[in-house]
Amino acid sequence: MNSFYRSLTPTAPLKDDEHIVTSFTGDRKTYIRDHLWLAVFAMLLGMAALWLMGNAHIWTGAVGGLFAITVRGFYLASDDLKARWDLTNQRIMGPQERIADFSEIVEMKVIISSVQLITRSGLKHLIRFQADPKDTLRQIEEARIQAALNADG
Repeated sequence: MNSFYRSLTPTAPLKDDEHIVTSFTGDRKTYIRDHLWLAVFAMLLGMAALWLMGNAHIWTGAVGGLFAITVRGFYLASDDLKARWDLTNQRIMGPQERIADFSEIVEMKVIISSVQLITRSGLKHLIRFQADPKDTLRQIEEARIQAALNADG
């Protein structure tokens, strides 16, 4: 495989007794909404920085902040919205070989429109731009419970 190739979908093969339950991808409306809020924050931060430096043209901070986040949003949209996470009956697998077995997940939480998974080893995985991150978290938790019940027999 080309070392420059970045897979936006899971590449790990499924185990013999494993199947995909559902998949999660970024939601376009959520992506746009999050970037609008990020632009507002960047505009205010740019204006505040110029004001603190005594610049008489603080409005240019708003223009710069808006421009920066707009460029970022357009540039990263193709990757952010194509990234896919597959929830299986045993683990969750993400882009670039990110894998978290259910037994390794020690914490899950919602951060704005994302779901963060933290593993025993300290790895943090972020399932970004979910339209309903609480529902995403619920589905992962239900799959973890079902896996534990199946393991107990």
